[in-house]
Amino acid sequence: MTPRSGPPYCGIDFGTSNSTIALADAAGARLIAVEGGAVTLPSAVFWESDGAAPEFGRAAIAAYVRGDDGRLMRGLKSTLGSSLIHERTRVGNRALSFRDILARFFGHLRARLEREAPGVERVVLGRPVHFVDDDPAGDAAAQAVLAEIARSVGFRDVAFQYEPIAAALHYEQSVTREQLVLIVDVGGGTSDFSIVRVGPARIAAADRAQDILANDGIRVGGTDFDRLLSLASVMPHLGLGSGTGGGKSLMPRHYYIDLATWHRINMVYTGRTQTDLKALRAEADRPDLLDRLIRLVNGRQGHALAMAVEAAKIALSDGDTVRLALSDVCGGADGGGPDPVLRRAEFEVAVAGPVQRVEDRLTGILAQAGVGADRIGTVFMTGGSSGLPLLHRVVGRVLPGVPIATGDMLGSVGTGLALDAARRFG
Repeated sequence: MTPRSGPPYCGIDFGTSNSTIALADAAGARLIAVEGGAVTLPSAVFWESDGAAPEFGRAAIAAYVRGDDGRLMRGLKSTLGSSLIHERTRVGNRALSFRDILARFFGHLRARLEREAPGVERVVLGRPVHFVDDDPAGDAAAQAVLAEIARSVGFRDVAFQYEPIAAALHYEQSVTREQLVLIVDVGGGTSDFSIVRVGPARIAAADRAQDILANDGIRVGGTDFDRLLSLASVMPHLGLGSGTGGGKSLMPRHYYIDLATWHRINMVYTGRTQTDLKALRAEADRPDLLDRLIRLVNGRQGHALAMAVEAAKIALSDGDTVRLALSDVCGGADGGGPDPVLRRAEFEVAVAGPVQRVEDRLTGILAQAGVGADRIGTVFMTGGSSGLPLLHRVVGRVLPGVPIATGDMLGSVGTGLALDAARRFG
């Protein structure tokens, strides 16, 4: 629908990897700049150890890269629906709850919105179909925490819309005829699917409930692909899978799992971990690999490694191989190499499990809607991880011959949320 004249309507897409703010008014819907001229804000927070105000987005990542003393946190959305949201984590001499950290990030978004459009008090927030798989209570708790945070930073009316439905509302602005569209939204932390009836004659309808034929999702996303690529192709160069005590046992996996999981990386930056790793080195069959791991942990380079792995994953969307500069994050007097070559074929094997879950859910969404693949006019793929070639192949297997459309992979949800805000509050 085209919003009536008056104050703008706001939608916020708080993503695992990136966040956006969109406004809708009589001129239509648009994303606003949230960091310099950029319309996306990496969902990252950097807290200085000396108690200075936190930095957000690219500024947070830059502070970490230049070696400022403090903690970088990414993937915070993944704490929603888990016990971590109420736990406290140490930053310098302070103990902060993850809920407080999320609130500061939302406060930053609210301040940016206030500069662009003062006085906006109503917002539609995006949410995955399931914050937590197969846990209705955890799912409800996650939404409740997010609503409380939004109200705490100044929003009076807070509504939610499923992210794939918001993407459908965005896509609908470009269609010229009525059709069924399957929305495949593969974000940083979740993959969501909806089958929605769209068309020019339906845009102005106030109630679109009858146009939603099916809606489902799973907690699988880009950060899972990053983690699995790291564990399969990078962490073995730091000792994962190597023996201790002459092959009597293997190196404990939990250090590597934490290092490969965005919101758990800071867990390894403890004195106890450093002590444990030194003790393990004395028993390690490959102490040279443990030396690299110890240098990485002591240098607090876990996030730098995770960013390198994420960049390698993206590069494997266009090429068959990419060299990861492991020496840059594990460097020492004797070097941090070798720099491993990561291969697309190995990556696709590593992520076969979650990709199969995506394929199963695609089949299931068609069954839930009671339609065959031949009834779908278009598959609209959005989200930061939707460009992976193997995901396009999966869609092609489940829906052979159906056209695949791609739009603004990072902005379609936010724009759709603003359109939904206009429908709800207009």
